[in-house]
Amino acid sequence: MTLTRSQFLEYLGKGIGALALAKSGSLFGSGKRTHNKPSIPSVKNSFPKFKPISASDQDSLILPEGYRYSTIALFGDRINPQGDTFGFNSDFNCYLPFNGKKNSGLLWNNHETLGVLEYYVNGYDSQKQGPNLRTDKQIEQYLYALGGSVLRVSKENGEWKMSPDSKYGRRINGLTEFRLTGPGAGSPALGNTNRAFGTFANCAGGTTFWNTILSCEENVEWVIEPCKLPNETHYGWVIEVDPFDPKSTPVKHTALGRFSHENAALVLSPEGKLVVYMGDDARDQFVYKYISKNSYDPSLGAGNSSLLEEGILYAANFEKGIWISLDLETNEVLRNSKLENGKARFTSQADVLVYCRDAAKICGATPMDRPEDIEIHPIDGTVFIAMTNNDSHGNLFGQIVRIQEKSGNHAGLEFDFEVFAAGGRGSGFAAPDNLAFDKQGNLWMVTDVSQKNLNRSVYKKFGNNGMFVIPTTGPESGKAFQFASAPIGAELTGLWFTPDEKELFVSVQHPGETTKDYQNPTSHWPHGGNSIPKSGVIAIYLK
Repeated sequence: MTLTRSQFLEYLGKGIGALALAKSGSLFGSGKRTHNKPSIPSVKNSFPKFKPISASDQDSLILPEGYRYSTIALFGDRINPQGDTFGFNSDFNCYLPFNGKKNSGLLWNNHETLGVLEYYVNGYDSQKQGPNLRTDKQIEQYLYALGGSVLRVSKENGEWKMSPDSKYGRRINGLTEFRLTGPGAGSPALGNTNRAFGTFANCAGGTTFWNTILSCEENVEWVIEPCKLPNETHYGWVIEVDPFDPKSTPVKHTALGRFSHENAALVLSPEGKLVVYMGDDARDQFVYKYISKNSYDPSLGAGNSSLLEEGILYAANFEKGIWISLDLETNEVLRNSKLENGKARFTSQADVLVYCRDAAKICGATPMDRPEDIEIHPIDGTVFIAMTNNDSHGNLFGQIVRIQEKSGNHAGLEFDFEVFAAGGRGSGFAAPDNLAFDKQGNLWMVTDVSQKNLNRSVYKKFGNNGMFVIPTTGPESGKAFQFASAPIGAELTGLWFTPDEKELFVSVQHPGETTKDYQNPTSHWPHGGNSIPKSGVIAIYLK
C-alpha cells in the first residue's frame, strides 16, 4: 500500500485552520520553521509495527494482518448478581487495575445515546412515532440504558473477560442520584438543591490521580427532550464515580462548568495544582481549562476530590494565545455584562458556570471547530485537541491542534499553538474524535464521520469510520496510518491501553446507525447473520 505524506493539500474555511495559517505562515509538518512556531521539545518515537489497512465499507471490524480482537461486554449482558445489564452505545473506556494486579481490575464504560437504534432498547420507533409519544416504561428503559457501567474484568488464558457476578459490577445511569459540588450546589441557578438525578449523553472522560473516574455529559438536550425531563441545568456537567466503592454516591462537579463536555484531561502543574483541560463539542464553541485553588496531596487519597470543587475556570483565546478567567469576582467584563432589561447577566459564580458558553463568548474566547477529545503528550507535555469539523465554515474534515503552554507550565495563562495534522485526502482521515497516546508518544486517533455523511459525497473516499496511528516526531510526524476500520454505521471510541500496552480497550458504538428498517439493519456486528447490531467494548491484542 502506498501512503502519501501528511501534507495539507485540502483545507477550506474560516475556522481555526485558517487562523493558524494567518498566524504562522506555515503548517506544522511542512519542514519550515518560523519565529512564531511553538518550540516543541524533541522526543523519540518508537512506531508500532503493522501493515496499514485501506479504507473499507465492509460490515466488519478490520485490523491489520496478525492482530485480533475479542468482545468483553455487549449491550444487555449481565454485569452483577443483582441482574444489572450493560448499557447501550458504548463510548469512553478506562481501566483501573487492582493493586499489584495489572491483569485484573475494573473497567468503566460510558453509554452515550440511543439515537435511531432506540427501537432495540425499548421498542419505540422514533422514525415513525415522532419524538414525544413514549410511555413512562419506555422512558425508564431509555434512561436506564445510558450513563456508564463498572465491570470487573481479568485476563484469562490470553483473553480479557468480564465477570457477571462481581460485587463491583455497577450501573450509573439516567435514574441515579448524584451529589452536587462547587459553586453551583444549592444555588438558585440549580434550583436551590444539592442533589440531581441521572446522567446521560456520557461521551468521553478521564481518570483522576486518586483512582476515580470522570465521565462527561455532552449533548444532553438529545435526552432531555424525548424523556420530558425537568431541571435541564442539572445536566451538562463532569461527573465523578468511585468504581472501587459500589455504595458511594457519585457527584457532579459544577466548578468545571456546564456545556457539551467531551472529556477531561488531568495534569499537575509544577506547583502541584490540578489542571483539567476540556472541550465543548459543538460548532463555534470553546476550549476550557480549570486550575484548582489548592495543590494535590497524594496522602489524601480520595480527599483530593475537593480539588475539583474550588478553583478557576478559563476559556482559550487562540488569536492572543491567552487563557481568560471566567471568575466573576475578578473579571470586570462578566460583572458589567447586562441583559436586555438592564439587569446583571450574572449575579453569582454559579450563574457563570451554569451559563458557561455565554460567559466564554462575552469574554472573547475563540469559537472553535467542534473541540472534542483533549489529551496530554506523555513525554513533552504538549496538549493535543481533536477539532472534528465545522461545516458552517466549510471545514469538512477537521484537524488536530497542538498547544504549547508557556514555559511548559499547564497552570500558566499564555500559550502558543499549531495545526498538527489536518483531515482530507492528503492525510487519509476525516473528522478526528477520540485520542490516546501510547508510552512512546504515538497518537492513536479514531474518526467520527456522521451517519448522514458516511460513505457519501466527499466522505466516500474515507470509507467507514476508522482508527489511525500518527507519530508525533521524526520524519513521519503528522502522517496517519490506518490501523482499523469499523463496521457499517459505527464509530470506534474510548481508546484505552492496558498498563503493559499489550492490549487496547475500544468501544464499537452504534453499529447499524444508518438503519431505516429495523427488521433489516444495515449492520449485523458482532454476531453476523441476521442478528441485530449490538454496541459493546472489545480488547484488541497488540504485538
